[in-house]
Parts: sequence; structure tokens; C-alpha cells
Amino acid sequence: MFRFFSLAYKNSIRNRRRSILTISSIAVSLCLLGVLIAIYHAIFYSQATPGAAIRLVTRHKVSLAQPLPVAYEEKIRKVPGVKEISVWNWFGGTYKDNRDPKNFFARFAVEPKAFLTIRTQMEMPEDQRHAFITERRACVVSRDLAEKLGFKLGDRITLKGDIYPVDLELTLRGIFDDPDAQQSLFFNIDYLRDALPLARRNWNGTYAILADSPEDVPRIAKAIDDMFANSNPPTKTESEQQFALSFLWFLGNIKMYLLSICAAVTFTILLVSGNTIAMSVRERIKEVGVLKTLGFTSDTILGIIVGEAITIALIGGVIGLGLAELLTSVVGKVGQNFVQQLHGLTMTLVPTAIALGIAIFIGLVSSFIPAWNAARTNILDSLRFTG
Repeated sequence: MFRFFSLAYKNSIRNRRRSILTISSIAVSLCLLGVLIAIYHAIFYSQATPGAAIRLVTRHKVSLAQPLPVAYEEKIRKVPGVKEISVWNWFGGTYKDNRDPKNFFARFAVEPKAFLTIRTQMEMPEDQRHAFITERRACVVSRDLAEKLGFKLGDRITLKGDIYPVDLELTLRGIFDDPDAQQSLFFNIDYLRDALPLARRNWNGTYAILADSPEDVPRIAKAIDDMFANSNPPTKTESEQQFALSFLWFLGNIKMYLLSICAAVTFTILLVSGNTIAMSVRERIKEVGVLKTLGFTSDTILGIIVGEAITIALIGGVIGLGLAELLTSVVGKVGQNFVQQLHGLTMTLVPTAIALGIAIFIGLVSSFIPAWNAARTNILDSLRFTG
């Protein structure tokens, strides 16, 4: 069948205007489809980094808005397999003007020494680490945030509280690199506690935990939740990656949304491609009769016509994936501010293979019925066809 590939290719570009329009439609659709598949794969099937693979987060079982007692920290520390634990409190608040989107970034209160141990992939000069641990008002920020807002060592950063009824005057003492902490600022929990009313000092938002190994993570999560199952409040412990994904569920069933859009895009491409192939086959019924008089079998003619459709779909698919590669980098840069898994989003092997497979599927399905009907038309009916 491959000996007729050149014939199928030439037939696919014979009506150039129609072929270009069809390829363009498929390219745009496959571009959108490729980006959606890449997002879906990055969110739900990407591998955790080595650091994230050994970290867990413990929070209130009912809601993140509900705090946990300070006393839970020492109890969790005694669970076998727990290497280190730190408070990990979301501060929120406002930096300068909250109407400007660029001023939004993650702000956490932590226990500096324990937290630096937990962040195994955090890179920061030793003198900056020491300053963060020893200075009560010290804070550290990720390098991307420092470049975005023009922060420099020694800068004063003022955060106006909303969740916590205090304003913080922080001094920037460190700029770090960490693949799992983009657009983030961390400061000393003791500074926050000293500014709070006494009644609020005995509660924390969440706890960050470092396990001895990735194999210990499921066991530690179960042990912690079982320990506080009958307590008030109960806890929910999960891997850092699962914790990050839990924020997406606030938007609804993201899996269903993405898969529904992918299905709608695929169906639309099928309609476009199917209409093009049907028109092309209808115009060439007489040619089918000629091919049969020359000795071409029905199966060969079926293969040639299907091959034309697959060729058009693949050309459009390759162009679309090239566009998708450019678009994913933009989507990744914007989306990483909201979903950590989108950092460095790209068309990896799996999304590319799936998208190309869909392109072949579209070419095959959209052309099979017209090709089948044409291939089964007898010679006399083909030669006298006037439609």
C-alpha cells in the first residue's frame, strides 16, 4: 500500500485552495487540542520533583480556612518517618495596591530553620540563610518574584494584613531558587505571632512535613490522620502535589471541563475533515472507474482515499503542534501563578503522541465512509456518474 503514497499525497493537494483551508482548520484545532492535552497531562500526570515527592501538608479536614492547634506540631513530629515539620501559614494580605495583578504573590509564615531543612531543593547563599534564621523581621523571596518586582537585598517590604489583623514590616535578607516555590515570599512565624492577639497565637493554618523517603509518604499521611480522627479538629494529610491540586477543585471538575472541550474540538475537526473528503470523493467518482479499469482493486482505492485524508490531517496536525509548542510556553508563564504544575509547560512526548494519534484518527474516520462507498461503486456506475 505504501507504493501508492506519492499518488495519495498528490491527490491530497490537487485542489490547493480547499486543501490549504482544510489544513489550516485542522492546524488551528490541533493547536488548541494540543495545548489542552499538555495542560491536562501537566496537571494530573506530571512527576513530582524530588523535593516535592518527600513533602506532605497537613491541614484541617473540613476546610483550609479552619486552623489547627499549635499542639499538633509536636505530636506529628513523633510519627515514625517524619524527618522535619514546620508551620506553613498563608498570610494573604496586600502588597502596595491589590488592584494591580502583579502585586499578587504567595506569602507564608514559617519556622525558618525547619523550613529551610524541608525545602531540600532551595538554593540560597549561606549568609542569607543565616540572616533569615536569626533576624526576626527577615524574609526571603523567590528569584522570579524579585526580578518581577525589582526587589533587592535589604529592601523593606510592607504587607497589610487581612486574614491576620496586623501589618508587617519585613526586610529582604535572601533571594532563593526553588523549582517548587515560584512567586513566593516567606517570613518568620514568630514575628507574626508576636503581633497577634493572645487568643490567635495557639493556632496554625497548615503544617509542612518532610518524610524520610517517598515510600514513607502514604504511611505518614495515614498515621497522622488516624491519630487525629477522633480529635477536634480532625486533619487531612496529603502529598504536596495533591495539596496543590486541591485548589483546582474549587473551580469545579477540571478533568471533565478539559475532556469535554477536547471532545468538542475533535468532533468539530471531524466535521470539517469529513465534509472536505466527501466533496473530494464525489468529484472523482469517474476517476475511480478509470482506476478500476486499469486494474486497481477496491481495497487499493479505499486505501488511497483514506491515505489522502490521513496525509491532510497529519500535515495540519504537525503545523498545529508547532503552534501549540509556542503557545504552551506562554500559557505556562501565565498559568504558573495559579497552578504550580504549569511551570515550564511544554509539548512533551506524551501530549504530542496523543495529538498526532488524534490527527490520524480524524483522517481515518472522516474519510472511511466516503472512501468505502466510492471503492464499492462498480465501473459502469462510476464512468457514467454526473453528480
